Amino acid sequence: MGVDFTPIIPRQRLELHQLRGRSFALDASIELYQFLALIRKPDGEPLRDSRGRVTSHLVGLLFRSTRLLDEYGMRLIYVFDGEPHPLKGEVLRRRREARRRAYEEWRRLLTAGDLRRAWSKAVVSSTLTHEIIQDAKTLLGLMGIPYVDAPSDAEAQAAYYCGTGAVWACGSKDYDSILFGADRLVRYLTIQGSEYMPSKGLFRSLKPELVDAKRVSTLLGLGREQLVDVAILMGTDYNRGVFGIGPKRALELIRRFGSIENLPSHIRARVDPNFEEVRRVFLHPRVSETPPPPFKSPDERGILDFLVNERGFSRERVMTAIERLRRVQVSLAQEPLSKYV
Repeated sequence: MGVDFTPIIPRQRLELHQLRGRSFALDASIELYQFLALIRKPDGEPLRDSRGRVTSHLVGLLFRSTRLLDEYGMRLIYVFDGEPHPLKGEVLRRRREARRRAYEEWRRLLTAGDLRRAWSKAVVSSTLTHEIIQDAKTLLGLMGIPYVDAPSDAEAQAAYYCGTGAVWACGSKDYDSILFGADRLVRYLTIQGSEYMPSKGLFRSLKPELVDAKRVSTLLGLGREQLVDVAILMGTDYNRGVFGIGPKRALELIRRFGSIENLPSHIRARVDPNFEEVRRVFLHPRVSETPPPPFKSPDERGILDFLVNERGFSRERVMTAIERLRRVQVSLAQEPLSKYV
């Protein structure tokens, strides 16, 4: 889930059309989890093909990507997670356990006939399997949309592309891209514009939010290194935070004392002893310096074979997406990505 900076970080709400013509490096896992969470039947079951294979992620990937490319002139690069840092092991175990419990509760509520509550549990029970990830890469390759396997954290690689000018911004729900050094982060790069809140059983309306690293630094009065220290006090994917210290208190402490080392001893003693290693994860992440791959012309026959013949998609709906790709394929293949930065 990353660090929740929402109470303290400045954000600019935008309309989707204001991002027209920009390029983004997207955290593929977050995108796929969103598709798996929301593209479901009324009882919470994900969409599946005739052989029982999940297809919800393919529906989302096909139709959202082609609409953003065609209708909004955006250019997208999907970045997949690589090997997780050892410090992330604990949070990954907690997430797996939370999904397992949600899955069991979903099945129990289905048996009881409580479809509304069952759906709310199904939303948070999704798991990214190897097959789902490979399906996504297959479809992206057929559409000609570039994807990258990061050596470690996808958000770190996306932030590197943004910081070097390969793309205009990172696209992710989480704020970690800013900690990894991205110049800009756009949250909620969606067309539907809504998010389901399982705890309340409600949808909330969403609009894209721009987080500009320079503006964050100016308004908070902190450099990136200090913002990382704020995150460490709150707790990150790589460490447990200090109990009782939330975003506002963490910000106040680092503003006043400058760094974790300068905190009063009674607070400093409660900070994760690995905090210097956590700092290094954010400030010096493992990334590939190889430029992102180019867009390619879509393989129309391959798309139809994969989605219609193998996965049972409607030919008419798939052709709608292919028509969008046809309209942009010349610019995708011939224009440099730098034009969209």
